[in-house]
Amino acid sequence: MAVYPEITPRELRPARHFFYVALALSRMEFKLRYFGSVLGYLWSFLRPFLLFGVLYVVFTKIVRAGAGVEHYPVLLLFGLVLFNFLADATMMGLPSLVSRESLLRKVSFPRASIPIAVTATAAANLGLGLVVVLLLALVNGVGARASWLLLFPLVLGVIVFAAALALLLSVLFVRYRDVQPVWDVALQFAFWATPIIYTIGFIPERYRQFVMLNPLAVAVEQGRHWLVGSEVPTAEAVMGSYAKLLLPAAVFVGVIALSVWTFRRRSASIAEEL
Repeated sequence: MAVYPEITPRELRPARHFFYVALALSRMEFKLRYFGSVLGYLWSFLRPFLLFGVLYVVFTKIVRAGAGVEHYPVLLLFGLVLFNFLADATMMGLPSLVSRESLLRKVSFPRASIPIAVTATAAANLGLGLVVVLLLALVNGVGARASWLLLFPLVLGVIVFAAALALLLSVLFVRYRDVQPVWDVALQFAFWATPIIYTIGFIPERYRQFVMLNPLAVAVEQGRHWLVGSEVPTAEAVMGSYAKLLLPAAVFVGVIALSVWTFRRRSASIAEEL
């Protein structure tokens, strides 16, 4: 059985070729990730929900951070699903170029397709997780509403953001191996600094705009509003105006631009630096 897919359609247009390669690599990544596992894909599905169970018990029965928060299980699970996707996509994407050194040295293809394919694999888990979030919302008494449709472009934005981070981290890791432990610490900080296990109301008002500079925090807050309704304030209400939402939007665009610029600048020397 071949370890890597055959990448041959050079006659395709660049965009189509890139899509073909990314799709082939994402299929390979999915198969290799769960190869030899008895439960396979189920492990990836269970892990965030086991964490959800632990956090739900701790923060409702012991710390009681969720006491009095309407639909707290839904808010908690939604935040965890988004954050776990970002963490999985970036932690798998970070070493993706280095781990495929032999492929990069032997085959000419778009290098960026590797971290993009890893992000696509993580997005498969995200999609299933969001289905469970919606089912939990119905069980928890949240009525289905038209605003749920707005979650799709919001989640697409989170996927693009995660792909940009994975792209940036992967090319930096080729030369700077300290990137991995630094990013691991950064993710732990981001978990507690993002309103995931708590609502934005628990943060002192003077610090809320600083927290919302994080595009993921904006996605969690706005997504929660569209998910359960007026019980959760919109991202615009937290920031104070739509104009102030341009700040996290600038961070979002800046990360993408930096990622693309850095990857283009260093992609030609990736094989030599490995």
